[in-house]
Amino acid sequence: MDRRKAIRNMGLAMGYTVATPTLISLMQSCKSDPVMEWTPDFFSMEEGSVLTKLVDIILPKTDTPSASEVQVNLFIDRFINEVGDEEQQKFTKMAMGRFMEKATKAAGKEKAGDLSSEELEKTLASTLKISKEEETKNMEAVTTYNEAIAEGKEALLDDEVASHAFAHSLRGLTIMGYKTSEYVGEEVLAYLPVPGEYIGCGDLQELTGGKAWSL
Repeated sequence: MDRRKAIRNMGLAMGYTVATPTLISLMQSCKSDPVMEWTPDFFSMEEGSVLTKLVDIILPKTDTPSASEVQVNLFIDRFINEVGDEEQQKFTKMAMGRFMEKATKAAGKEKAGDLSSEELEKTLASTLKISKEEETKNMEAVTTYNEAIAEGKEALLDDEVASHAFAHSLRGLTIMGYKTSEYVGEEVLAYLPVPGEYIGCGDLQELTGGKAWSL
């Protein structure tokens, strides 16, 4: 697995790009922060609570830790805060706000902070469950919206499109943060801290027992 290429081509709806050294630096800074005392840098406390529940819905605890257990929620918050420019950050806030409004309305709740993981999972699933054609149209709508904003023009974005952009981007960021965490890199993927012989065309099952390489 070429993780550097995967990071560049993640296809995040909100347009974030980041160099691999910066990404690794962010993950290293997250791993030393105590989870129970976490105060988000970018998100509000309510948004941070929702974010933590959502990343664990995307990657729940099984025989490996959940996303929040390897501090993916901290990574995403810090990633957006330190990598995103002002327009990207504003879009993130807007899109997450639309998603939370959709979830609270569907659950009949007044505040997003009162939403359970089960209620958030229903909204996340329904938001992501669209056809490839619809997804393409949504991405085009987001691009048009962001271009208009960049040019100082008035722009509108449908609530469903904004919610999907947030959910789609969050899923990509969660997977990226999880794969680049120290625990997953060393304990789940095939980890070789001191590379030896390079075998360009070998059987993955024979080389690593079927595991993707941790790069």
